[in-house]
Amino acid sequence: MNDSNRYVIVLYGLTATNLKKIDDCIFEGIRETLREEGIKEEIIKRFLLDSGKMTFTMTKNRTTVSRLNKACESVYYHQELLNENTIFSTELSKSVSREWVGEGKNSYIRPREEMYKDLENFAGEPIFSMRAAQVKVTLKLENHPVWRQIMVPLYGTFANLHEILQTAFGWKDNHLHEFYIFEEVPASGLGGNHNLWLKPIINLVCDEKAFAYPKEIERKLEKDVKLSDWIPAYRRFRYTYDFSDNWEHELEVEKVIDYKVNTPICLSGEGNIPPEDVGGEFGFEEFLAILGNPTHPEHKHMKQWGIMQGYKDFDLERVNRILKNR
Repeated sequence: MNDSNRYVIVLYGLTATNLKKIDDCIFEGIRETLREEGIKEEIIKRFLLDSGKMTFTMTKNRTTVSRLNKACESVYYHQELLNENTIFSTELSKSVSREWVGEGKNSYIRPREEMYKDLENFAGEPIFSMRAAQVKVTLKLENHPVWRQIMVPLYGTFANLHEILQTAFGWKDNHLHEFYIFEEVPASGLGGNHNLWLKPIINLVCDEKAFAYPKEIERKLEKDVKLSDWIPAYRRFRYTYDFSDNWEHELEVEKVIDYKVNTPICLSGEGNIPPEDVGGEFGFEEFLAILGNPTHPEHKHMKQWGIMQGYKDFDLERVNRILKNR
């Protein structure tokens, strides 16, 4: 944990061999995590070189011990983000470091934001530089236009993209989901660039239990797959949320640009998503019919139920406020 800003680096599953080279492990953990934050590579290098030789000592400082214990509690709370394939749990480090922590009476900070400030002061220049994709996401509804246009940094994973989509549309993340990545293939017997069909080439899932079911194409956990591995080489994706109601979202990459911030942004959008657990598109139409008829005996109940299930007007400002603090 950084003493100045409380930013946490998590190393998990250290072996005896790792412990013999603990200095290198710590430096590499810092490097990998800052890379995942979208920090410029040259600034990370300068920061680590400026850190000098690593030393170890015991401490009886009660404040330091207390803060470390709090960090460990947060790690335990977010342990589902532990990556057992590497000792560098960067997603867990980022998640823990974006939580509010106490700095005294009625004073709180976000370690991630404080780390950014410290790095900017150290570097004397903007610290972020990365590629980002502008993506048009359309919820497939026959009678209602519901879409969002979002800017997504490509250093993250498809698990991060899931979180962005949940926020951008206003879903409550109460159900399973998956992604499909498609290759655009010329339709047989038809010429021209406008005659394409989408061939699924990989299925990204959110739960290891999905591997127990038969598969026709390659399947991977979404948290292990980076967006930059597939974008911009591939432009078309499908995101399905809630396999019961089956809300399918079509994703199209419109362009890839150089990006100077490390948070996603919702650029524009239209339409309200259906309430959670409404019963698919048919149930949504029935819900809207009752909502639009004040004389219907179920009108009052349905209106209140819709509010409880998250049915509300799309609010671009609110969405971006949440995305900024992810």
